[in-house]
Amino acid sequence: MALDIVVVMDPIGSIKIAKDSTFAMLLEAQRRGHRLHYVRPGGLSLRDGVAMADLAPLSVRDDPAGWFELGRPSHRALGGGDVVLVRTDPPVDGEYIHDTQVLGIAQAAGAMVVNDPQGLRDYNEKLAALLFPECCPPTLVSRDAAALKAFVGEHGEAVLKPLDGMGGRSIFRAVAGDPNLNVILETLVGGGRHLAMAQRWLPEIAHGDKRILLVDGVPVDYCLARIPQGDEFRGNLAAGGRGEGRPLTERDRWIASRVGPEMKRRGMLFVGLDVIGDWLTEVNVTSPTCIRELDAQFGLNIAGLLFDAIERRGSTG
Repeated sequence: MALDIVVVMDPIGSIKIAKDSTFAMLLEAQRRGHRLHYVRPGGLSLRDGVAMADLAPLSVRDDPAGWFELGRPSHRALGGGDVVLVRTDPPVDGEYIHDTQVLGIAQAAGAMVVNDPQGLRDYNEKLAALLFPECCPPTLVSRDAAALKAFVGEHGEAVLKPLDGMGGRSIFRAVAGDPNLNVILETLVGGGRHLAMAQRWLPEIAHGDKRILLVDGVPVDYCLARIPQGDEFRGNLAAGGRGEGRPLTERDRWIASRVGPEMKRRGMLFVGLDVIGDWLTEVNVTSPTCIRELDAQFGLNIAGLLFDAIERRGSTG
């Protein structure tokens, strides 16, 4: 049965289709005969308690010279028969939270929202990893600059980061005795107003920050190791890291077995785990990427696995 696929995403005209996982999802949905609808940025609203959206019919093609066409927009309610893909990038700020509240009302009216809007609110992507402390390296989250400094001293070297960044932004590598450590911590905690995270430095980052994708709680068999280049310590592709596909290790599968069932229970159908060496560092739920890179390297169809899960849930919902 054809579904109405409603996509909430960053402006489609500015994406890089060779790397964009949302685009892979749209191509797969269209291939299956589902109807695509693009939500105009800022186009979610509520009217008399009904979730509404400014929608334009969408068609896509895998052509960098012109990858989408939009039809005449309309304004309509969201509800039964709609599958809403929530794919906007962080930050998870007030506006993002408000949109998840609108989408929660759409969900109550019968729409399937991927990922679940309550989960999007609950799971800060850095804090969510700490729901599984047995998988994580030593970690401190605090507003206290002195406590964070003491953590760096205890471990000798640590990574310091805000809780609301993405793509490697505002991540610092610090060693005990670094003359810049005080100002780094002042910048992150803002005089005690902001929580920041410190994690023990993992030298295994030299071999890559692995992105493991979970589809309805089940790991894809291959991960993308994002390997730092040159004098950069961050592996994020947005920070210039090189992506190298690899089969999952036994430890990767163990971590996925700890995290996956809870993600599935909470309706988080598409999740990205960040693993350095043997340790989970983040649980990405807002707009996980790496579909296109893994598909290209291993002949996969990860978006196909996602739509299999969506269609299964739709047939039993």
